[in-house]
Amino acid sequence: MKRFLPLISMLIFPVMGWLYALTNRPGAQVYSLVTDLDRAIPLVKVFVLPYSVWIFYIYLCLIYFFIKDPAVYRRSLITYVVCALICYGIYLVFQTTVPRPELVGNDPFTRLLGYVYGRDEPFNCFPSIHCFSSYMVIKALYTSSFRNRINQTLIYGMSSLIIVSTFFVKQHVIFDAFAGIILADVVYRLVMMIERTATVRKPKPMTQRANM
Repeated sequence: MKRFLPLISMLIFPVMGWLYALTNRPGAQVYSLVTDLDRAIPLVKVFVLPYSVWIFYIYLCLIYFFIKDPAVYRRSLITYVVCALICYGIYLVFQTTVPRPELVGNDPFTRLLGYVYGRDEPFNCFPSIHCFSSYMVIKALYTSSFRNRINQTLIYGMSSLIIVSTFFVKQHVIFDAFAGIILADVVYRLVMMIERTATVRKPKPMTQRANM
């Protein structure tokens, strides 16, 4: 059981959710990054399914990483927290919004999308947390020693589907996604660099020094 104690650190997620809620409101000025390309993307309600399971997918990926290599788990969790905190800081000074379409119909997809809209205010868009975290697990797997054809197909495919879903359910625009992906890539690289530096500078055991 002691082996799984590091998973307790995932309890940071409720704290991050609380901080998200604090920033999910309009500021003195709210900006729009909507482009003509975003306007041309239609509302496709079925994409609410991958969008809605996003956080559970991230949890599963982190647990999988922990089982395969705790270092990848630790690196990913640190990246998530740092990226999320950076996002919250940006939301406080540069709040953006994405206009939502009027929902028509009473089918399951419409009801689920209405539930999503009701729980999440149309702010905190740039950078996209859905997109940075979905890309983060792609990056984590790509730089790991345990990637194979199966886990790459599953994780790359699902992450890409979640990123695309943010456009089709009108929760994010293209700039939001690109900013999130760039943010995650930069932070993950920095975390890896710091880890390597710390490993190089780690003092050698006394027994090893004596033999030198």
